[in-house]
Amino acid sequence: MTDPLHTDLLALAQEAARRAGELLRDGRPADLGVAATKSSPIDVVTEMDIAAEKLITGFLAERRPDDGFLGEEGAATEGSSGIRWVIDPLDGTVNYLYGLPTWAVSIAAEQDGETVVGVVTAPQRGETYSAVRGRGAHATGSWDGERELRCRPAPPLDQALVATGFNYVTEVRARQADIARHMVPLVRDIRRSGSAAVDLCDVAAGRLDGYYERGLHPWDLAAGDLIAREAGALTGGRPAERPSRELTVAGTPGVFEPLQRLLEDLGAWHD
Repeated sequence: MTDPLHTDLLALAQEAARRAGELLRDGRPADLGVAATKSSPIDVVTEMDIAAEKLITGFLAERRPDDGFLGEEGAATEGSSGIRWVIDPLDGTVNYLYGLPTWAVSIAAEQDGETVVGVVTAPQRGETYSAVRGRGAHATGSWDGERELRCRPAPPLDQALVATGFNYVTEVRARQADIARHMVPLVRDIRRSGSAAVDLCDVAAGRLDGYYERGLHPWDLAAGDLIAREAGALTGGRPAERPSRELTVAGTPGVFEPLQRLLEDLGAWHD
């Protein structure tokens, strides 16, 4: 049965993401990646990140003043409605800095602690992914109209294309690189896009067979995790655990468990 509240939350998330995506796309200086000083491009990206979060929270708070917020750039209010918005206004900041197209706006709505709506828009790709709990996942893009998302048929792990990400702390990156080195001979290949939200949506869209990463925050994965699951993928953390900062894993049903076991054996969950 369709929940009208969830339908309303989806429409709000889609509009907020669209507006923030346009702000980020149209407001990015053309020479951002070649600015004269090391600090100035980072400062500009931070300013754009904060502006996008303010746009999103302002838009949503005006329409739903009793809702809570959790955002990467500091939005943190409890609310009283049972709904909380989990927001990453710019996932893939380094890609954005360099002018690479793989960055996204991610917005999820939680109801009583469970994610019920997720929207990820990737403006430079011209694509928006969305899901409502129990109603599947969908996307709009260069194809005609809206299409339903389904993850790929499950290949054996040794034929799986798997994505991951790396932390920016040197010691953690070194450990993650060691895990990837051990994995490369055991899978088809590894990709690194620079955006957790986009990677999770690519699992949903059948562009990846699996994905894993350590160090994600709730705003990095809330929307993408729901989109992947509603497209038929499995998600989790360490065995029998939910996705978390310790470890996030997503994959087609045939890839998820072997990938999760392999990561556990390799100790991918600790530094």
